[in-house]
Amino acid sequence: MVKGRQGQRVRLYVRGTILGYKRSKSNQYESTSLLQIEGLSTKEDVSWYAGKRIAYVYKAKTRSSGTTVRCIWGKVTRPHGNSGVVRAQFRSNLPATSMGKKVRVFMYPSSI
Repeated sequence: MVKGRQGQRVRLYVRGTILGYKRSKSNQYESTSLLQIEGLSTKEDVSWYAGKRIAYVYKAKTRSSGTTVRCIWGKVTRPHGNSGVVRAQFRSNLPATSMGKKVRVFMYPSSI
């Protein structure tokens, strides 16, 4: 007989929200996305997250490899402004439908 897992659930990532693409008044740069990571409010907080891996997990309509769940991987590149927003680059540019959706910011690679 197999027993269920006991205790609290452990989340191995920090949640973040996709804000949009990096842009100026008239240009938009789809290769760089802006993210707000939960709990960050200053530029100094961001320094620990530089280089950390990000996963944008979403569901597609068609099956691939036996599942409809897909993932686009990326990494935090640098801070953006003074309010804890970060810039991130993904292996393939994020789709426009991802704006406002959640991402997972993992705690690796670690410099500790």
